[in-house]
Amino acid sequence: MSKPHILMFPHPAQGHLLPLLDLAHQLALRAFTITIIVTPKNLPTIHPLLSVHPATIQTLLLPLPSHPTLPPGVENVRDLGQMGNTPIIAALSKLHDPIIHWFKSHPSPPVAIISDFFLGWTLRLSRQLGIPRIGFFSSGAFLTSVTDICWKNPEAFRNRKEVEFSDIPGKPSFKQEHLPSMFLGYKESDPDWEIVKEGYLANMESWGSVFNSFHALEGPYLDYLRTALEHRRRVFAVGPLSLLGPDNRTGRGNPNQEANSDVLSWLDGCPDGSVLYVCFGSQKLLKREQMEALAVGLERSETRFVWVAKPVTTQQQMEEGYGMVPDGFEDRVKGRGFVVKGWAPQLAILSHRAVGGFLSHCGWNSVLEAMVAGVMILGWPMDADQFVNAKLLVEDKGVAATVCEGADSVPDPDELGRVIRMSMGVDSPEKERAKQLSREALGSVTGEGRSSKELDDLVEALIELNVSRVK
Repeated sequence: MSKPHILMFPHPAQGHLLPLLDLAHQLALRAFTITIIVTPKNLPTIHPLLSVHPATIQTLLLPLPSHPTLPPGVENVRDLGQMGNTPIIAALSKLHDPIIHWFKSHPSPPVAIISDFFLGWTLRLSRQLGIPRIGFFSSGAFLTSVTDICWKNPEAFRNRKEVEFSDIPGKPSFKQEHLPSMFLGYKESDPDWEIVKEGYLANMESWGSVFNSFHALEGPYLDYLRTALEHRRRVFAVGPLSLLGPDNRTGRGNPNQEANSDVLSWLDGCPDGSVLYVCFGSQKLLKREQMEALAVGLERSETRFVWVAKPVTTQQQMEEGYGMVPDGFEDRVKGRGFVVKGWAPQLAILSHRAVGGFLSHCGWNSVLEAMVAGVMILGWPMDADQFVNAKLLVEDKGVAATVCEGADSVPDPDELGRVIRMSMGVDSPEKERAKQLSREALGSVTGEGRSSKELDDLVEALIELNVSRVK
């Protein structure tokens, strides 16, 4: 019998793309043939995986269709920030007909499609092709539980200061502005937003769901989804997928694959657990006032740190002071602080023995990477899924503390410096719980671990689909 052929369709944002590639790597190791749909400018991110599996992973290279609000040449959300998700989703939906044409002309077409949860419109595609669609969630089960309820009844969540989700374990409540930003941005009757809404609802109707999460972190929410979803039993938590990718992790997510070895050499000279890593993901640029407050807070904390400052990409951003490290700051903290202007090897930094804390926006990939490394988080959630993730970390798991909230908030530098100094200076309960969760994360993907078993279950289910196809 031929190897099962799977079609995989990532959303072109680093936090979505990288974990799906890690899943592709695992399926390729288990003798699957995989085709990954990708646009030309996102191909470099996939090249390392293609070099590891030249015979089993291919690409379906399709140009990104134009969209009136997408600048020419932009194909990845990192170039636009969160606002880029909706137009890119809408543009990708226009690939429906080219994918059908490819499928019908393929000598051995896929038996299933695994596509990102932002691309729920592919359920309609899969039904036309007569194959199951599996939603890949590069985010958490807690977030999915919240967003599912929101999208099923959008009007119920409008104009309410506080929203309680009484059906979800723990009955969590959120300020209205802390609900997921993809939901808050919804504009009824807008064609692009209707594609987004259709996609979220389709996720719940798909044949199965795969989560980049693990039971020690999100057990109650994964169990809740198993009862809430139509496909019930076909919910697979296989993470943290960053532990399951190809061996060479240093250049992960770096377009030019040149790791920043200077920062790792600097960390080598620091005492164990003494360094705070500061990074807000691949999409977020801080404003001038935020940069200045953060700089002063770091300076007054008297704590060693590595600060990744995302570079500005437009003249207007530069003129408005976005992302600019204040003049003279680096000289004042020389020897105690290290500023990286651009990409940094986050996995390698977090897992370095010198790093003991992570000032983070609480994006899901950053959350998982911190938990794998056993590093506590100082949370500054801003938008997207980050308030939901922060609640999970602070209230459920006790591995984080909140230092600021909101995309436009400016922290008090004195208070920020004090919290950093206190958090990094002692063996706090958060640090101890983070180390314990790290042990559980590592155990989940090895041997008889729960994530390892559920990955095997996913593989079995996909093989069964192939057997049914052959029959």
